[in-house]
Amino acid sequence: MGGNQHLEFVFVPLGLLVFFLYHTWLLFTIIREPHRTVIGLNAESRHQWVQAMMSDTSKNGVLAIQTIRNNIMASTLLATTAITLSSLIGIFASNAWNADDTSSIFHSTAEIKRISITICFLVAFLCNIQSIRCYCHVSFLINAPTLRDKKAYMEYITKTLNRGSHSWSLGLRAFYLSFTFFLWIYGPIPMFACCCLTSFCLYFLDTTTRITRDLHSDSFTKESNDDAESAAEPDYYPLAGNNSAQNASVDNV
Repeated sequence: MGGNQHLEFVFVPLGLLVFFLYHTWLLFTIIREPHRTVIGLNAESRHQWVQAMMSDTSKNGVLAIQTIRNNIMASTLLATTAITLSSLIGIFASNAWNADDTSSIFHSTAEIKRISITICFLVAFLCNIQSIRCYCHVSFLINAPTLRDKKAYMEYITKTLNRGSHSWSLGLRAFYLSFTFFLWIYGPIPMFACCCLTSFCLYFLDTTTRITRDLHSDSFTKESNDDAESAAEPDYYPLAGNNSAQNASVDNV
């Protein structure tokens, strides 16, 4: 028993340290070099999506609402799953406490494991609720008429949309962390191995390759060129219209 407790004090903090050090590096990379991460590229893609949807709200309004609705449904599913699992763990833990008839909930390592899993699910629930809140806010704003600075208005919508997506990602990370606490039930070594394996897998899911970054930058370059051509078209078509009108007047004479 003493050897098992010794392993608990060594491998559990070490596994959590690996998990949180990876996410600290990921946060630093997102801030300094966002194109190296999928989160940074997706944030830039959402910025482009908002501009495309708001370029013609009468044509793209329904598509924008359907896309946001799909995100709301995904967040609702995760929030429902999180609160259901946390409720089941709470019921199981309360029955165990009543059976043991103890006044302290920290009397054994098993109770700490249950509390850790419950906290992960509650954090996932709150993050997904916040995500739903941001998505609902965007669904109203993206089709609202713009009377003043449209660029600043689109930047605000993009910021709100990215905030909802980041909240959804945090809720998903809380689910990932709950897996490690589940394996903690079987011992500290499986928990440490799960932390290392999860961080290793997330590294390949969160980072981008050079090919992906090049394709992404090329698509944005092409999009900017198309925008420049479309912006230049109104400068030529009125002149063409004037020339045709002048030709019509000459023919009438």
